Amino acid sequence: MLYWVMYDISDTKIRNRAIKACKNKGLYRVQKSIFLGELNKNDKDELKIIMEKLIDEATDSIYIFPTNNQYIYDTDIIGNGFDRKLVTNEVVSKFI
Repeated sequence: MLYWVMYDISDTKIRNRAIKACKNKGLYRVQKSIFLGELNKNDKDELKIIMEKLIDEATDSIYIFPTNNQYIYDTDIIGNGFDRKLVTNEVVSKFI
């Protein structure tokens, strides 16, 4: 299943660990604090556990939203949309 992973993490070192965790699970960066990609249930659960251990729940937040291809195709992008330095063509192709 496709998942959006979004976070607001104040500490740079912890934020970098969250970025690494997302990339290690095969997620693609869409914006600085947003990732998108396919995760099976096991990988999603593992990512959730990793993130829970990383953050300070009193000050930080992480959202892991399930979605599917139909919803991705129905997504409206207004404005610049993607940071071209961060986003791969594979991510862009999901929206076209």
